Amino acid sequence: MMALLLFGLFLILIAFGVPIAFSLVLSSLAYLLIAGVPLTVIPQTLFAGLDSFVMLAIPAFILAGNLMNAGGITNRIIDFANAVVGHIRGGLGLTNVASSLGFAGISGTALSDTASIGSVMIPAMKKQGYGAGFSAAVTSISSTVGPMLPPSLPMIIIGTLASISIGDLFLAGAIPGVLLALGFLLVTYIISVKRQYPKGERQTIAVVGKTFIGAFWALLMVVIILWGILGGYFTPTEAAVVCVVYAFIVGKFVYKELDLKQVPAILLTTLRSTASILLLVGFANTFGWILVSEGVPLLIADGILSVSENPIFVTLLIILLLLMVGMFMETIAALVILFPVLLPVAESIGMDPIHFGVVMVLSLMIGLSTPPVGVCLFVASTFAKVPITKTVKELLPFFGIAILVLVIVAFVPSLSLYLPSLFE
Repeated sequence: MMALLLFGLFLILIAFGVPIAFSLVLSSLAYLLIAGVPLTVIPQTLFAGLDSFVMLAIPAFILAGNLMNAGGITNRIIDFANAVVGHIRGGLGLTNVASSLGFAGISGTALSDTASIGSVMIPAMKKQGYGAGFSAAVTSISSTVGPMLPPSLPMIIIGTLASISIGDLFLAGAIPGVLLALGFLLVTYIISVKRQYPKGERQTIAVVGKTFIGAFWALLMVVIILWGILGGYFTPTEAAVVCVVYAFIVGKFVYKELDLKQVPAILLTTLRSTASILLLVGFANTFGWILVSEGVPLLIADGILSVSENPIFVTLLIILLLLMVGMFMETIAALVILFPVLLPVAESIGMDPIHFGVVMVLSLMIGLSTPPVGVCLFVASTFAKVPITKTVKELLPFFGIAILVLVIVAFVPSLSLYLPSLFE
């Protein structure tokens, strides 16, 4: 009964537009007051949720991404992608998706991908005759590729929650992420051919090579992360700090576009992003503590398994639940609250924790482009100056391919586990 009160108040607050973090803490506060539990639980659980050395990787990776972006990396990745696929029908749309694939190794978050690439690509696509809704849709949905590839903040959260190797999680998301990008490229191409969207001129090998050199230093960042973590040279947190130093050197001395006067503003932006994420993680941990104390994880596990113990049906049920949650809840909050709840269910049907982590992140990433609270959907639509409804209509074929990839990844564990197995 008390658990229903907690969830009910949480959903009501969200419905009234209260930010997720504050909805979590206010509903938790109401529960504690009614249940007579000391309010000291809030600071204790909040601190417990953040008291992890690995969590320090989050602000460091965000800072590295901001430094690289300010240093001119976005345009170089777009130039390289355009040189490779720009001559194909719908070239700018394909460039948009390919740029997200390259930018994934810089930001680690879908929202920063949408904002950085969308600010450049959406106006360019509209100028060349692409529909505004289609431009926003491609930008929004392709940004979901980013968190599947290293560095991935959701993967860091999962690794922290379940004491799973973050390096293995980074590798596990690589093949599903590439499959997702290939699916989006296919849909973009088919729609572009059908609507006769423009194509650019084929670039010479020299131009392709020149743009690759421009993007090389940014793409090398992913290699440094994986080489360092998997080789045992540094922890994920230390890898993030190395990336900060690397990003500063590349932006300042290689690309020569990072001005020291920009650094204070970059630091302030990083602090704001970090504060919002960590506050969300802390309050979600309080919410999760209450769920555990009420026995909700066990109830959910028993509820799902009481319907059926068939692994295929249970897997589909979990995917459906995650897709629905992704429509209403921010990714990190959903991970902190639901991963510990659903992991025992997944393990009971034989899913590997790393495989389940990839399935969960991919499911929730799709929610970033779905109404009513898809942040990437809103940002892309704002850049395109188009109503949300028009963008959602254009997104439908992309949702279809995303769910298809999700189902394939869920039922073919080797797609997630093959790369980690090579480094055992």
